[in-house]
Amino acid sequence: MSDCPARPTFPKRAVVTSGMPYGNKGLHFGHIGGVFVPADTYARFLRDRIGAENVLFVCGTDCYGSPIDEGYRKLTEAGEFQGSIEAYVQQNHDAQAATLKAYAISCDIFEGSGLGASRALHVEMTEDIIRRLYDNGWLHRISTAQFYDEEAESFLNGRQVLGRCPIPGCKSEHAYADECDLGHQYLPVDLINPISALSGKRPVMREVENWYFDLPAFKQLLKDHVADLESDGLSRDIVRNTIDEFLGEAIIYVKNEHLEEYHTLAPVLPPHRFSEAEANKQSFELAFDSLQARDVARSTLDAQGVRFRTGKTLVPFRITGNIAWGVPAPVIEDTAGLTVWCWPESLWAPISFTRTWLENAGRGIESLNPKRPVVEGQSWEDYWCDPEATIYQFIGQDNLYFYGVAQTAMWAALPASHEPRRKAEPGELQQSLLVANYHLQFLGKKASSSGTVRPPMADELLDYYTPEQLRAHFLALGLGLRPTSFQPKPLNPSAQEKDADPVLREGQLLTNVFNRLARSCFYAAARDSAGMLPLGAPAPQIKARAEETILEYERLMYRQELHTVMQLMGDFIRFANKYWSEAIREAGDGAAERRGVLRNAFYLLRVCTILMHPIAPLGTRMIFDYLAFDVEERVFFSWEHIFKGFEPFCSPAEIERGGHLVRELPPRTDFFRRHESQ
Repeated sequence: MSDCPARPTFPKRAVVTSGMPYGNKGLHFGHIGGVFVPADTYARFLRDRIGAENVLFVCGTDCYGSPIDEGYRKLTEAGEFQGSIEAYVQQNHDAQAATLKAYAISCDIFEGSGLGASRALHVEMTEDIIRRLYDNGWLHRISTAQFYDEEAESFLNGRQVLGRCPIPGCKSEHAYADECDLGHQYLPVDLINPISALSGKRPVMREVENWYFDLPAFKQLLKDHVADLESDGLSRDIVRNTIDEFLGEAIIYVKNEHLEEYHTLAPVLPPHRFSEAEANKQSFELAFDSLQARDVARSTLDAQGVRFRTGKTLVPFRITGNIAWGVPAPVIEDTAGLTVWCWPESLWAPISFTRTWLENAGRGIESLNPKRPVVEGQSWEDYWCDPEATIYQFIGQDNLYFYGVAQTAMWAALPASHEPRRKAEPGELQQSLLVANYHLQFLGKKASSSGTVRPPMADELLDYYTPEQLRAHFLALGLGLRPTSFQPKPLNPSAQEKDADPVLREGQLLTNVFNRLARSCFYAAARDSAGMLPLGAPAPQIKARAEETILEYERLMYRQELHTVMQLMGDFIRFANKYWSEAIREAGDGAAERRGVLRNAFYLLRVCTILMHPIAPLGTRMIFDYLAFDVEERVFFSWEHIFKGFEPFCSPAEIERGGHLVRELPPRTDFFRRHESQ
C-alpha cells in the first residue's frame, strides 16, 4: 500500500513559515485563525509525514517598520509606556509568544528580526542580499517625493500619514503613505487627501533619495511564474490572480467629468491607448507602454487639475527608508545613514530565523517545539536552496504583493547572472509555495485594528473556547477559497440565547464523537480484555475504509486543502464511533466477538489519532500517553507504519500473547474537554 504510485511525492525537507506579526501589539483572532493555526497544522503533518528532523517551522516578530515606530511614539507621548523602543518590541514579542504557546503553536523558533540571537544574523543577511542585488545591477538610487510635516519639521514615516487609497475600486479610508490596509501599493504622490498624524495638517512633498529594486524589469519573469503556478496544480487561485493583477499595463483612470479636458491634452500626452468608460463606470482609461510614460502623463494631468487614479502595475520596490528604527542599510556609493524598509527585510527574516536555529542547534533561543530532533551539519541552504526541499509560506491575502510579486522577483535577481533565472539552480534561493488565505472577517465585516470593527484578541477567545475547539473551527472555515466570517456567539451582540454557537460545530466532533470513541476503547479494554489492547489484524472491511481515508487525507494535505481534511475526518471519526456502537451491541456477551470488535475499534482509534494529531495535538497526545507504548511520541505519530497496526510498537512478548497493556483510564476522563464556560 505504501508504494502506491498514485500517492503524492513530498519534499525531502521543508520549511514552514507564517506571516510575521508586527511588534506593536499582541495577536488578534486573524493572526491565529488565518495564519498560525493553518501553518502549525501543516508543520505538524509534515513532521509526521517526512520526519520531524526534516521540518523547520520558523517565525518571529517583525520588529521594524513605521507601525512599530508610530505605536511607540503614541504610547510614550501619552505616558503609557516608559523605556526604549527595543523594550517596547520585546514586551509585545513576549506576549505574542505566550499566545502562540496557549494555542499549541509549535514553532521551532519564534524570536524577532531585531531580538535575541537572530538580530545580528538578520543584519548580516540583510547586508548580503542588498549588496548582491546592487552588484547584479538591480538596485537604483531614485529621488522621490516623501511626505514632510512643515509644522512638526519632520519627514513622516509610512504610518504617520493617513488618507484614502487611490487604487480604483478600493474603498479603504485607512491608506498610509504608500500602502493601504488592504495591501494595495501606490506611489506616495497618489495618496488622496493625506493628513499628518503629527500635526493633523496636510503635509507637503520633499525630495529624498533611496535605493529601489527594479521590479518592473521582471514583468516577463513574473508572467512566466504565473504560468508555472497555473500548471503546477498546487497554487491557490488567489495567489495566481493577485500576482497577475500587477502585470497589466500602466493605466490612469480619469473621471468622466474631465473627458473634454482630456481631449484637449491628449496630443501632448505620451503615446497611450484610450478606452471609454464601461457601463456604470465613473472613469475612462489611459493605458501607457511604460511606467515612465504614465508618470509623465500623470504630471501633465495633475498640473491641469484633472482628477484621476492610477491602477495596479509594477513600480520600483523601495529597499531603504529614512526612519531611525530599522535594520541599518549597507553604505553603497555615498549613501550613509539609511535603514532598510521593513518589507524587504521581513521577506528574508525567515531565512535569518532558520540560520539562527540551525547555528544554535536549538539551544539558547525561544522555541515552542523543544522536541525537535537536532541534526548535526544541516545548514540553512539545505532548506532554502535545495530543489528537493520546499518552503511553504502561509500568509494572508494582504501580503501577496510582497511575497508573490516582490519576493519572487528578488529571489530571481540574486544569482550573479546577466538575466534572472525563471527556475532557480541548486544552491540558489528556491521560490516558495505560497499558501494564502482570504480575509477572516469578524461578525460579517472586515476587522482592523485601525478601523471601526476591532478584531477580538486571540487571548480573549480562550475565555470562551479551548484551543483545540478554535483550531478545528478555524481550519474548517475554508479561507483558502473565500473570505469567511468568524461568528463567536459570546461576542456576537445579535446572537439569541436559543442560537447554536457556530464555533462549537467542529469542536463537538472532538468533545463528543472522538472523545466517546477513545473512552469506549479504554473502558472496554479494562472491562473485557484485562486492560489490554488486543493485537492482530483488523477486519478487512475496517482496514480498507481506514486505508482509503489515509490516502485521501494525504492527497488533501499535499494540496493544503485543510477545510476538506476536516470534512474527511468528521466523516471517518463518526464512522468509527458508529462502528463501535453497533458492533459491540451485536457482539452481545460473546468474549471472542467482543475482543474482535475491540481490536477493530482500537485500530480505528489509532488511525483517527494519527490523522488528527496535526489538528488537535493536545488531545491526541493524551491518547498516546494512555496507550502506554514504550516509544517516543514522534515515533508513534510517524507515517512510517501508517498502514500497519500496533505491532511495530510492541515487544515480542506482547505480540506472542496477543495483547498490549494500556494505562487505566479513570472514570469520566476527557481527552478533548469542553471549556469551563460551556
